[in-house]
Amino acid sequence: MVYYFTSNVVSPSAFIYVGKDKFENEDLIKFGLDQDVWLVMIGLVFHVDNLSSAHVYVRLREGETWDNIAEPLLEDCAQLTKANSIEGNKKDNITIIYTPWSNLQKDGSMATGQVSFHNPKLVRKVLVRTRENPIINRLNKTRVEKFPDLRAEKEEALKKKRHDERKFRDQQKEKDKLEKREREQLKWQKEHAYDDMFSEENMLESSNQNRGEDFLDDFM
Repeated sequence: MVYYFTSNVVSPSAFIYVGKDKFENEDLIKFGLDQDVWLVMIGLVFHVDNLSSAHVYVRLREGETWDNIAEPLLEDCAQLTKANSIEGNKKDNITIIYTPWSNLQKDGSMATGQVSFHNPKLVRKVLVRTRENPIINRLNKTRVEKFPDLRAEKEEALKKKRHDERKFRDQQKEKDKLEKREREQLKWQKEHAYDDMFSEENMLESSNQNRGEDFLDDFM
């Protein structure tokens, strides 16, 4: 089971989701989404530093990156992470760490739900001084419980990504083809700009051969 929340502190709204237990967390780790520059669709994982907690993900909106995540949205995620930690929920001044999903590292030696990082420099921290009940209550009102097929969702997301990339490549090829045609037309026009001037008809008209004997009188 996965719990889905809607954060309305940003527009359009953002979606946050939480695994019910460590086994669900395992699937969330496995079937998360890579950073995608086209959909700018990026998964972040939050958990309480040095304390047991649920893994909380937020799927950022188009145009957002984990570098410019809105502060109110970050606060919602951090508060939700604290609230879903049995130990952390009781404590003040706790540290929440977060990182892009693509930075998560998992190998066979790790326990269920356990995760590490490929690059520790991509891990950031946010301090939560105390639980903010208004935030938690607002988010809990939006909570929906689902049993998603995470594998199928990822396959569909990858399929869409490939489709978008193929569409972009086709559009780029068409654009390049059009630009090439326009360049060729401009080149041809430049090379043949004086063709009419030196046509046989114009040459005959400008020739003195067919002029009358008194044509020079015009210049006298």
